[in-house]
Amino acid sequence: MKIFAYGIRDDEKPSLEDWKSAHPDVEVDYTQELLTPETAALAEGADSAVVYQQLDYTRETLTALAKVGVTNLSLRNVGTDNIDFEAAKEFNFNISNVPVYSPNAIAEHSMIQLSRLLRRTKALDAKIAKHDLRWAPTIGREMRMQTVGVIGTGHIGRVAINILKGFGAKVVAYDKFPNAELQAEGLYVDSLDDLYAQADAVSLYVPGVPENHHMIDADAIAKMKDGVVIMNASRGNLVDIDAVIAGLDSGKISDFGMDVYEEEVGLFNEDWSGKAFPDAKIADLISRENVLVTPHTAFYTTKAVLEMVHQSMDAAVAFANGETPAIAVKY
Repeated sequence: MKIFAYGIRDDEKPSLEDWKSAHPDVEVDYTQELLTPETAALAEGADSAVVYQQLDYTRETLTALAKVGVTNLSLRNVGTDNIDFEAAKEFNFNISNVPVYSPNAIAEHSMIQLSRLLRRTKALDAKIAKHDLRWAPTIGREMRMQTVGVIGTGHIGRVAINILKGFGAKVVAYDKFPNAELQAEGLYVDSLDDLYAQADAVSLYVPGVPENHHMIDADAIAKMKDGVVIMNASRGNLVDIDAVIAGLDSGKISDFGMDVYEEEVGLFNEDWSGKAFPDAKIADLISRENVLVTPHTAFYTTKAVLEMVHQSMDAAVAFANGETPAIAVKY
């Protein structure tokens, strides 16, 4: 059996080597290049391909992979919105993802960033770096005094709620598919409008499916409290960034944290040192003292990377054996 992996980063290699040691009967080859119509030929002779990229899995790419005999595709991440499922179905692709690798990684990051926004650490750090050790006017707010609206109560959202409980914050939550335990606790509100009306801060934990596209838009922001704090470590397309910038300009939004961006492909995980950003909006956001930008690194922990590599490789083997792994994507 042979597995070919695309886009293997240096930080993934220890986890991949660990998996290889535990599976000496499986031949594993890999490249740092992403899967494209041109690189699909590298997987020729393999039983399955393992991938992770923000680049689209287009019809052209899937056609090229199928032409070299590979129709088992195991993603090392959760998102599948960049797959042409019509083409995948046409070529009978088996696809898996890693829906749960480390909910704690993303939940912790989002709550750390929310706490930093409330305590104005970006402005304070800038002052300290200039040897300005005065307190005022950089006064913060306490998490326990906030009502935090959690949108989406899946694995990540529930971990975030537990963290918020530890801080002593009041939590209100909304999900189209309520969790029974949280429902019993009385945390859910009836609608997003109810959540917006009550929340001092809003944090997002929902997928970037079409129905959620730009759910945080000008209309939604208008329904929020004046001075609301918004945190998005979920999917970039959940937020209309122009509406957020307008809200920051007007003061309707006091602070904003983002780990994802709708136009992040080709921008995040690149070194722009000494160069101008090709995106004026991200440059503007980074320059603001009340905005925290991280380049899609909420997931980026040693535990999460290990799980993403190991689970995807296990699924690739299952597909090659004619089995359906538990993490197969139904489409």
